[in-house]
Amino acid sequence: MVPGSREVATAAIQLAMTRSREDEQQWRKLLADQGIATAAADFGGDFLTGIVRIVERAVVAAKRENVIQTEHLEEGCVAGAAREALNQITPKALGMSVGGKIGIARSGDHVAVAVFFGIGLGHLDEICIGLGHRAI
Repeated sequence: MVPGSREVATAAIQLAMTRSREDEQQWRKLLADQGIATAAADFGGDFLTGIVRIVERAVVAAKRENVIQTEHLEEGCVAGAAREALNQITPKALGMSVGGKIGIARSGDHVAVAVFFGIGLGHLDEICIGLGHRAI
């Protein structure tokens, strides 16, 4: 079975939720064995001023790990999916600090970007997940 949009979305979420680089690498290997290319990037800082950097990190990570080619269409798909994921958490994150991970997954023409962030101050974080999907 070729992984579809559901499997790609699940993979992006799982990758974004990994706790360490070691866990991330294990998930990436497992997902690669299933035919899903992946990439991840950490992020921390002010949400509002960091939106552009988060989208850029998603695109750069996807290109670095060969999840996408350096083409306008493929870069735009990752950027659009990242932006959609961020739009889902904006109401909670606006004006706050965030920290967490971006997970990117692709199989065939399906691309998903998940963001898993703690939002707030210290140990009083709110936890949010945003997910975006695009077809290339």
